Amino acid sequence: QVMPVESGGGLVQAGESLRLSCAAGRTSSNNAMGWFRQAPGEEREFVAAISWNGGTSSIADSVKDRFSVSRDRVKNTVYLQMNNLKPEDTAVYYCAAARGAVSGSDRSQYMRWGQGTQVTVSS
Repeated sequence: QVMPVESGGGLVQAGESLRLSCAAGRTSSNNAMGWFRQAPGEEREFVAAISWNGGTSSIADSVKDRFSVSRDRVKNTVYLQMNNLKPEDTAVYYCAAARGAVSGSDRSQYMRWGQGTQVTVSS
């Protein structure tokens, strides 16, 4: 497949963990990948990004103490580990492939987007 495909979302209670997976797509193995999220009525916001080889990553300040991003180049899969989830983390989480080998928080850097996976955190 070419487009990223997310999985791993679900309904959890506050304080629990989830790991989201993103099959990056057969043409994205040398591209940076990013995670964004969008809550109802809100703008899509940056969560994390990781470079083509996993050597560089960045996490949004709002979640940096709880979330981490990693990449398995053999499986061509990107992961978002989310710990100590809070109700305000409830959103649709999107994976996206960047145009270059390194990327950041600017949505315009990303050219291919997945359909998203729902994460709901109950209090």
